[in-house]
Parts: sequence; C-alpha cells; structure tokens
Amino acid sequence: MKSARISRIVKILTTLQSGQNYSADELAEQTGVCRRTIFRDLKELESIGIPFNFNAQSGGYRIDPEYFLPSIDLNLQEALSLLMLVHKGRSGLSLPFKNSALLAGIKIENNLPDEIRSYCDATLDNITIRPDSHAPMEQLDNIFSALQLAIRHKRKIKIDYFSLYDGGMISLTLDPYHIFYNNRAWYITGNSSLHKEIRTFKLNRIKKIVTLKKCFIQEKKFDIGDYLGQAWSMIPEGRIYNVELRFTAKVAHNVSEVLWHRNQLVTRNEDGSATIEFRVDGIGEISWWILGYGDQVEVIKPKALKDRIRKVAENMLKINCK
Repeated sequence: MKSARISRIVKILTTLQSGQNYSADELAEQTGVCRRTIFRDLKELESIGIPFNFNAQSGGYRIDPEYFLPSIDLNLQEALSLLMLVHKGRSGLSLPFKNSALLAGIKIENNLPDEIRSYCDATLDNITIRPDSHAPMEQLDNIFSALQLAIRHKRKIKIDYFSLYDGGMISLTLDPYHIFYNNRAWYITGNSSLHKEIRTFKLNRIKKIVTLKKCFIQEKKFDIGDYLGQAWSMIPEGRIYNVELRFTAKVAHNVSEVLWHRNQLVTRNEDGSATIEFRVDGIGEISWWILGYGDQVEVIKPKALKDRIRKVAENMLKINCK
C-alpha cells in the first residue's frame, strides 16, 4: 500500500469516525477519487478488521467513535519511527500479523495531531524499504500464533514437517522453546520426540500443527544465545575453529564495516586489504559465506576450511566447464 493510499484511508477513517453517516459519493468527493476507489478502500478496511457499518436508510457508512485509541502523546520522531516501521518495514520483512500491524499503525496515525500526521505522510512518501528475499509462507500467522501460545502455556505440539535431511515428510511431537528469525526465515527450536534432543525447524516447512492437551516440563529457562553458541549462523557443529581470512582491497572496506560475528577481529593492512578473524563453532555455514566473495578472499586458516573451499571450487569448475 503506497503512502498516498494510506493517507487517503486515514482521511476516510477520520471522516467515518465523526459519528455521522457518509455515502460513497461524499467520501469520493472529500478524497478526490472515484466511487470504485472508495469501495476498494472500504474493502481494505474490512480486510484488516476495522468495523464500519452501512446504514441502508441513509445510504451512508460510519465507524463507532469509541473503536479507536484515545489521543496518544507522541513526539515527531516517535510517530515517524512507528509509522515507518508499520507502513514501510512490513513490506521488507516476513513478519507475522501484518494486517494487525497495519491496523495498529492506522489507529495511531488517526489520533496524531494534524501537523505531525502531515509531516509523517510527506516524509514517508520519500522513503522506501526494498524487501529482502525470504521464504514464502502463506500460513505464517496461524502457525506463529499456535506456537507462541504453546510456548506461553508450555503445551506440547504435534507437527507434520517436510524434512530436507530425511528427504520427505516426518511427524513428531515437539516441546516448543523459542521462535526466532534468521537468514530470511522463521524457525522454532524445541525438544523433538523423534530426535530425542533439541532441534530447530523451519516454520514454512511445517505442513500441519496441532496443539496437544499435554504439557511439558522445562527444567531451566531456554537461552537461544547459549544454544547457538558461537555458530556462524544457527548450526553449531560441536568444534571451535580459529578462522583467519584475507580480503582484497576491492572488498575490504565493505566486508570490514559489517559485524558478521560477535567475536570478529579486523586488521586493515597497508596494501588496502583486510585480515578478519573469527572464532566459530563449525566451518560448514561460514564456508558458503566465504564462497560468495569468490576470488576476493583467501582462507589463511584453518586447513580444514581451506580444503573445503578448494573442493567446492574444483567441483564448480567441473560442472561449469563441461
């Protein structure tokens, strides 16, 4: 939804919330659009849960004045940051409850002072957040809701899950501990009855979820940071490696200005290159990151990582030089 349309819908909301009935023609005249556009806007309001009523006798629409929040005391930057997150950020992230977030944003916007609302509208017109690639998930809201309720009430869940490792569908009972977003997808971590240990599952591969009546006992509070440890991303392998890489001057600045890992150490060299060191659990995940820089990075150590990169590069040559 573009900022111009958001502004128009907010104006429609403000008008309908006055307590009077307004026809589609009157709304179209006030907003400067055609009747068809008004009906599309009203349908959008209905889809995000705003309860407007139609009076058949007067042929007009209205919203209960008590539906929205009371006046909120937000300064300019607070209002802008919230609206930017709701109206712009929701398109760039795979967030659950997007319609609820939009509704919350519209409620807040509807109660802002006119001067702050006008400033935010004008500013948001010149801000764009390009969406990152992420795993598509049609049932994100339903699965996310079921998981967060199960975690809150410590209820076991049963899931049918498409496992790449197992090469097909598996069924298991899970004690759900923690939901997290990583590498363009949502995950749930918990104790798996099938694997007899704590495992992580991708939400978009959950094909069916049932919350069971049986509760689980958690001996101590689960800490996602402790569980992931020093893994490069999210798969600890159980062995710590001291990784040292040298990036060429062409990419050194771009690479070194990002904090890739919590124990990252950067040394800028006289020739413009950068030596970056990490202490990570496992070399599987970091090897794919290194390969993304092609011939602009050299693996100094460990030898196991150097050998892995070489093997992948050799296989790439075989595949692409046929």
